[in-house]
Amino acid sequence: MNKSNYDKQPSTHIDGKVIKGWTGIVETLSRAWADMPVWVIDLYPGSYEEDFIEAFSKTGRNIIDTRSLMRPEDEIRQLTERFVTDDPLFGYMSNVRLEEYFSFGPIHNSQFIIHNDTPCVIIGTGAAFVAQKLSPKGGAGRGLAYADMARWEIQQRFRRHEVKALGLDCHEDSPSEQYKRGYFNDWNIVDHYKDELMQSGCIDFWIDSNRRDEPKMITDAQMRQGLERTARKPFRVVPFFDPAPWGGQWMKEVCDLPREEHNYGWCFDCVPEENSLYLEAEGTLFELPSQDVVLAHARELLGQQVWHRFGKSFPIRFDFLDTMQGGNLSLQVHPTNEFAQREFGLPYTQDESYYLLDAEDDAVVYLGLKEGIDKVQMIEDLRAAQRGEILFDAEKYVNKLPAKKHDHYLIPSGTIHCSGRGSMVLEISSTPSIFTFKLWDWARLGLDGKPRPINVERGKHVIQWERTTAFVKHEIANHFEVLREEEGIKEERTGLHPNEFIETRRHTFSRPVEHDTKGGVNVLNLVSGKAALVESPEDKFEPFEVHYAETFIIPACLGRYTIKPLQGECMTIKAFIRTS
Repeated sequence: MNKSNYDKQPSTHIDGKVIKGWTGIVETLSRAWADMPVWVIDLYPGSYEEDFIEAFSKTGRNIIDTRSLMRPEDEIRQLTERFVTDDPLFGYMSNVRLEEYFSFGPIHNSQFIIHNDTPCVIIGTGAAFVAQKLSPKGGAGRGLAYADMARWEIQQRFRRHEVKALGLDCHEDSPSEQYKRGYFNDWNIVDHYKDELMQSGCIDFWIDSNRRDEPKMITDAQMRQGLERTARKPFRVVPFFDPAPWGGQWMKEVCDLPREEHNYGWCFDCVPEENSLYLEAEGTLFELPSQDVVLAHARELLGQQVWHRFGKSFPIRFDFLDTMQGGNLSLQVHPTNEFAQREFGLPYTQDESYYLLDAEDDAVVYLGLKEGIDKVQMIEDLRAAQRGEILFDAEKYVNKLPAKKHDHYLIPSGTIHCSGRGSMVLEISSTPSIFTFKLWDWARLGLDGKPRPINVERGKHVIQWERTTAFVKHEIANHFEVLREEEGIKEERTGLHPNEFIETRRHTFSRPVEHDTKGGVNVLNLVSGKAALVESPEDKFEPFEVHYAETFIIPACLGRYTIKPLQGECMTIKAFIRTS
């Protein structure tokens, strides 16, 4: 386990400068919008709304808080309850539109504010919609700034109980309840609304308030330049790290993380719906959700066929699971596609695989069921373990396989699985990221000191009981197929299973190796070697250096590219969407 030069702050350069601090932001907008009677500051849910109101109150303009124009909380709960549900973890993907949150009575009663051309600032989620409804000119004569937020920062604010939900003051709810409302309802609604604003071209400025002590602002032209540049070169999203009850020590060393933390279990290294992007100007970083590049440039990024199938959803996820000197993950199963569509409103489910970046000598993977087990008794044992009556004997029912560095285990949905202690897993999967039915968690508590939720009753409906030892051996455990081997280059097919829509290739190379997106997005990780250089034979982008354990994205529009080792032999794992 050697420390690498893993980059935790990848960025795309933009021209111009970043405006910093509330004073600079307000002064800049005052100059730009001097003749505008209406200023609109639209906020992504999870923003510190009070900071914006305080900053713009100093302008002397009337402040219109969009929350004051929303429907009463009991009506909003009634509107969204079928999506949020009373389940502690799961909901159903919302189809509510943002305009449904607003009460037209209060909006109409407020029209005199704009009719009389009284200078005002409309602040809050849906501010652009409110401005359009309040103004007899349909929102003309107003300036618009959008304050975007990264989901990872929103989650930290949930944990500290600092922010409100869309239309609701439920900041005292548990972090998991707040996240569930965001995932199934709020973010889905506001991303659709934000996408419409982006496509309309009506935004003048973008505000980054992810760091409370240092808000920043750029122009829409800078934002568009950054997104376009990102979508036309190799790039990395900003990784984030989190502890876990089973977390390990590997990422602390390799990714150079704070040593005082007890452990790090997770790293989301390529989940555009969750991660951020950094745009950089004159050494200053501007943070925005990486989903914005998917919204703005889906076809260039994903490719026509992938976009046609998945829309503005990035379908490939890479993340790390660190159990080195840690513990077992929970024994778990993911819902089948049919179950995910019916129960959660998902277009597709969470198929995945475990690629072993590293492993201790006694590392294991639990995968698939043993032959001839009594499935009725297994479910009864899981229920008894959930009640605390017994310790579930996982090895009685589930295959326990020795695992070593660079193994690859395929996990189509419905397959029971678990990474054991002593492993550093690169998890390659489809994008849905929370749909895990934990069946057994080794009688331990979560980081909050409480038992983690177990889903035996859901899990029993999706377990594919025919996936036993023979299936594991013949179809999903370490199936490597050499596709070509020549001096300095070896290419292998490593999966995934035919039930999964992701294909993977492993390249081991000591000289430059040629790749081609073939019109579909590629996601890669440098799983061995110190550093490599990604280059375009057609000079479509500047050479892009990647380092050990870094995940990077190759947009579909780039076509041909090469990867050259910079120090000795290297190895990459590449994922892409099967299109035939």
